Amino acid sequence: MDEVAILGVGMHPWGKWGRNFTEYGVHAARQALADAAVDWRDVGFVSGAITVRCGYPGYVSGSTFARALGFNGAQVASSYAACASGVTALSVARGQILSGACDVALVVGADTTPKGFLAPADGDRPDDTDWLRFHMVGATNPVYFALHARRRMALHGATPEDFAMVKAKNSRHGVHNPNARYPKEYGIQDVANSPVVSDPLRLLEICATSDGGAALVVSSMDYARSLGVVDPVRVAGLSTVTPTYPDTVIDCPTWRPIRLPEPTPRTLDSRSRSVQGHTRKPEWVQETWTWPRCTTSPRRWSWTGTSSSGSARWVRRSPCCDPERRASVGGSRSTRVAGWVRSARLFRPRPSPRSAS
Repeated sequence: MDEVAILGVGMHPWGKWGRNFTEYGVHAARQALADAAVDWRDVGFVSGAITVRCGYPGYVSGSTFARALGFNGAQVASSYAACASGVTALSVARGQILSGACDVALVVGADTTPKGFLAPADGDRPDDTDWLRFHMVGATNPVYFALHARRRMALHGATPEDFAMVKAKNSRHGVHNPNARYPKEYGIQDVANSPVVSDPLRLLEICATSDGGAALVVSSMDYARSLGVVDPVRVAGLSTVTPTYPDTVIDCPTWRPIRLPEPTPRTLDSRSRSVQGHTRKPEWVQETWTWPRCTTSPRRWSWTGTSSSGSARWVRRSPCCDPERRASVGGSRSTRVAGWVRSARLFRPRPSPRSAS
C-alpha cells in the first residue's frame, strides 16, 4: 500500500553546457514521458527540484518546468534541499500519490552551475554557517567536507579506503550511463593515487560542478496496471530524516569559541597603570570576544561580559574600533589566538547621578 510505480525515466547529459537550467529539465521530462508512454496532459502533479542559484525561476522550479512544458492544470510544488533536492521532490510526489491527490506525477530536477566553487548567496549574514565558512574562514566545499571526513575518522574509525570505495562504486554505475559526466571506472587504488585536494579527500573524490537534469514519471500501482504495466519498478520507501543526536552546530563541526585563560591581577594592574597614569580596579576591565576581522564583512557580532557584574550580552560592532572612541576609553590591546580576538579595555566608572534635591 506504500509503494508507487516508476513508469519512465529521462536524463539530460551532464557536463558544462552554459545554458538555462529549464532546457535541461524539459529535455529530461520529455524523455521520461516518452519512456512511460504517458501523455503530458494526464500528469496531475509536477514536483520540481532545483537550486536557488538559478534566481527566481529556481525558487519556483515546479511551475517553471510546468510552464515550459505547457500549462495543463496540474498541481505544482518546488523543493530545495541542497544535495537532497531530488529525493525531496520525489518524496513530495510520492505523498501526493499515496494520499489520492493524483494518479500520476512528474518529478523533474535540473541544475546549472558557475565556474569554480559554489559560494553562498551574497549579503551579510553572521548567523548563517554557510556564509560564515566562506567569508569568515575561507572554507570552500572541499575543505568543509574534508573536516567532516576527518571528524568521522576520529569519532567512528572511518579510513581513507572507506571513502575511496564510494568513488569506486559510483564509477561502476557511471560506466553504464551514457549521460554520466565521467563514464569511466576507477578502482580504490586509482583513487588513492590521485592528488590530495584537501586531506583526506583526493582529486577523484571531489564532485565536479555540472549542468544537467533528470526526470521520473511515477504513479499509483492501480494507474500502472491500467496501462498494462504488471510488474513496474517500485519505490518502496524514502528516508529524509534528521539525526537523533544533539548537535547545535552540525554545519560547523569543529568550530568552537576558544576561551583564553583569565588575566592575572598582575596583568590587569600593569595594564591599568598605563592609562593616563591612573590606577584602575580590575572589575572595570571589560573583555570582548569577537569574530576575526574580515574585509568582506562590514560588521560582526561580539560577546561582551563585564567581570564586575558577570553580565553577558551580544552587541554589534564595526570591524575596526573608531580612533576617537578608542582614545575615549584609554586605548585597547588585542591578541589574536586560533582565529578569535580578545580585547581588554578600561572604562572609567560613571559618577552616580545627583539627587534631585
